[in-house]
Formats: sequence, structure tokens, C-alpha cells
Amino acid sequence: MRIAIVSPGGVGGYYGGMLAKAGQQVTALARGARLAAIQANGLRVQGPRGDFVAPITASANASDLGPADVVLFAVKLYQIDDAARAAIPLFGPDTLGISLLNGIGGAEAANAILPNAPVVGGCAYVSAVIAAPGHIRYTGEMSSMVYGTPDATAARAHGAAFAAVCQEAGIDARMAEDGRYVFWEKLIGLSANSALTTAARLPAGHLYHDPDVAAVALALMKETAAVARAQGVALPEGTEEYWLGRLKGFPPGMYASMYHDIARGGPLEVDGLSGHIVREGRRLGVPTPHHAALYAVLKPHRAGTPPAL
Repeated sequence: MRIAIVSPGGVGGYYGGMLAKAGQQVTALARGARLAAIQANGLRVQGPRGDFVAPITASANASDLGPADVVLFAVKLYQIDDAARAAIPLFGPDTLGISLLNGIGGAEAANAILPNAPVVGGCAYVSAVIAAPGHIRYTGEMSSMVYGTPDATAARAHGAAFAAVCQEAGIDARMAEDGRYVFWEKLIGLSANSALTTAARLPAGHLYHDPDVAAVALALMKETAAVARAQGVALPEGTEEYWLGRLKGFPPGMYASMYHDIARGGPLEVDGLSGHIVREGRRLGVPTPHHAALYAVLKPHRAGTPPAL
């Protein structure tokens, strides 16, 4: 299967590497030091299930790569417009795009630029970071993906085939009929973990077994769930407690990706996480005081760490 990755950072590099290792034809849209490293040495993937180098064809120009069956968008939410424009040559008449961006709005933004190519929303469940250009390090056993079901018959067939090749590659992937449920169910845990590990500058092991932090995490998740339910998303009772248990079970050294952004002084996706929950809460009349407080703390960093006064 022809699979294109835009771009091979932590999440995209992990999935692309695993798929290439399993024998799929994987290409990647990359640039700079990341591109040079992959072209020279392949993509190195390192983690609990072994260390390997994946044979991936990479280019800074999508026209060099040609159309794919499936295009995985794995960029930051604030990068999706530029990424979608750069990826236009990767789309043929039946290509399926899958947005694995954190937060809300990635698939909609891509579809606005690629109106004739179905891009469905998806959720990535993996903890992976860029250890060095062309070198991805993942932690823990978490390796799954859920994405929406496209309307077009050919794209739906590619979605089903992609789930099958992911399973063969050790990625638990599936299509879901209710895309909104997929997003909001993940957002419950993601938004809390992103806000807390970033604001505290500490990983999961220092946070969720502290009863005071756990109480705040649960409050954050209850706010997100309340906003989702006010939108008509049918979250089952106990979803918030389920996610608190998952946070407590995260590897002790695990951070949300937004922490790594603030640690290097880069822009944050906070507007698509806590910021989105706060705005939707105000629109729907749902109180979100905990998200509002953490959004206020992180908002000054959303364009990168401000310069010293």
C-alpha cells in the first residue's frame, strides 16, 4: 500500500516507520535536517519493541513522491494549512487523507484546501518524540489509531485496507462511524494531560498519583465531557474516571507533546485544546473554570516563549 506521511516527526515518524518495517511503500514529506537524515540513513525508530531503521523515501517536494493511497497528516494544528497545500500532489482521485492532529479542526482545515480529496479526522494513541533528526524514540506499549469513515466508496475501501495493514504492522487501527465521538473522547484525556504536564513542566509520574493533582485532572476532564455532551456527543457515564485511570497508568516519564513545544520555546497548540473547550463552554453555557485557568497560564506562550521584558 502507498502511504505518505506529512510529516515524519514523533507521531508520523513512528507510524511511518512501523508501516515501512512491515513492508508497506512509505514516503514522507520532510525538509531541513530531518529530510537530510532520512535521505542519508533512513528513518531510525527506537523503543521498547526494538530499534530498527525503516526504508522510507523522503522529499521536500510532494511532486517527487507521487499520489498515495493514504496520506497521514501528523503536524501541529497551527501548521495544517501549509501542510495541506504542500501535500496536494500526494492526492489522486481516490486518495484518503487522515488527520492525526491534536485538538479540534485539523480535518476541517485540510478539507478546505483539498475540497475534492476526503480528509477524515483521526486520533493517534502513541507517545513518541524526535530524539534527533531522522531518529524517533517512542515509550511504552501504546500503539493505536482511530479515524472516521469517509463517504466516498473508494476512500472507504482504502480506509479499511489501511486498518488491515496497520494491524499487520503492530498498530491497532480502526475506522469509526462517529467521528465527533472519537475526537471528544480522546480530548477528555489529551486536554487535561497537555495542560497539566505543560504548566507543571513535569511528566505523568510526578503528577497523577498526587491526590491534589488527580483531583484537578478529574475536574478538567469533567469540564471537557460536559462540553461534549452539551454538543450532543453520547459519551458514556464514567468516561472521565476511565481516563483518570489511563493517566495514572502512563509511563512515569511521559509528557504530552505540548510540553516538548514549550520546553524548546516553540508555539503551542493550546488554542485547539483548552482554548477550544473554554470557547465552546462559553458558547454553550457550560462552566469550564479549570480549563480557563490553565489556558490563561499557557496562552502567553501560544506563539512561542515571549521575549524577556
